[in-house]
Amino acid sequence: MASPTVVFFSMADDGHFHRLRPLIAGLARRGLTAYVFTGRRFAGQVERAGGRFVDLFSACSLEQADDESLPVPCRFVTFAGAHAESVLREAAALEPSLVVHDGFAVIGRVVATALGLPYVNVCAGHNVDPARFRALLATDPRVRLSPRCLRAVELLRERYGFSDASPFSYVAGLSPFLNVYCEPPEYLTDAERRALEPVAFFGSLPSIEDLDARGEGATPLFENPAASTRVYASFGTVVWWYWVREALAALDAIAEAVEATPEASAVLSLGRATVDPAAARRLARPHVSVAPYVDQWAILREASVFVTHHGLNSTHEAIFRGVPMISYPFFWDQPALAAKCQELGLAVPLAPAARAPVRPEDVATALAEVGRRREALTARLAEARAWEWRTIEGRDEVLDRIVELSSQRP
Repeated sequence: MASPTVVFFSMADDGHFHRLRPLIAGLARRGLTAYVFTGRRFAGQVERAGGRFVDLFSACSLEQADDESLPVPCRFVTFAGAHAESVLREAAALEPSLVVHDGFAVIGRVVATALGLPYVNVCAGHNVDPARFRALLATDPRVRLSPRCLRAVELLRERYGFSDASPFSYVAGLSPFLNVYCEPPEYLTDAERRALEPVAFFGSLPSIEDLDARGEGATPLFENPAASTRVYASFGTVVWWYWVREALAALDAIAEAVEATPEASAVLSLGRATVDPAAARRLARPHVSVAPYVDQWAILREASVFVTHHGLNSTHEAIFRGVPMISYPFFWDQPALAAKCQELGLAVPLAPAARAPVRPEDVATALAEVGRRREALTARLAEARAWEWRTIEGRDEVLDRIVELSSQRP
């Protein structure tokens, strides 16, 4: 018998594809044929994971589908409604028995429903309960919807049977078959877990093989690698789409605090954002370097503290590396994950609320708090790292559940 075929869908974003990669590799190792619909820049990674790349945007780029709607993921809904027919034809020709999609890839749910296939949703954040997040988005001041987005929503309702379709369908994609959660179970309460059932815990870190293969490197990334306080600050990539001013102001406060702290050094990452060069230059200080982008896995090996927005991947990479965190969340699931990390004793707050103004004194206070609590923070991080390992070691059971789904049709 031919091996089952599974089709994956990921939007062309590092964070979303990053979480799918170990699933692609795991199913490929089990003999399934894995076709991966995503952006072209991930083609090499798809093939190295054992999958077969398919350009999701060969007929139309995301920008051509919608370059107006905000928040940006509303454009994923536009793409799904406007281009479902062509993607459906391409996917159907592969004769799949299962769809796996990142939570924001609404097109994956469309394909699965149209073809009558079971589908696996890979959750895109910390405790993203659809009802709560859709209510938040309904009053979000960033929201600006293009006519193309609204037409696509109507198409999803009328042609593809999505009675609950909305511009925010990217938070409403829980699967009745299986939801893969990208954190260890300790980050959810029992009630939060029940809201995501059926759920399996997979984590957001790379596979054990990938972790083992990552070299330690020899080139220090801090200007003063011998500094007793080595601060790495990064707010990811998505934050820069909306809050450039706030992100730059926070980084400026961090730079000023580090400059005034003896035996401190810092690396500030701009997350590939297009930032005014003069503004970026102003951040640089003695013992403070500014980088357009940083190999986060490598720098967390050297950092003694991480000032973070609490993106899912960043948070769990820091935990695995055992680096205490200073929380400065911006939006989405970040405030809740920051609060959870503080509750678990893995992080200390920088400000009283998301995007609240930060002064250099606030940074100095948070750094001092990390220093005072370092022993306790390190112990809790070691415990949380063990949760990460248990979740990774349990991935075979999750993959077995997915393989079993691939042999069934609803």
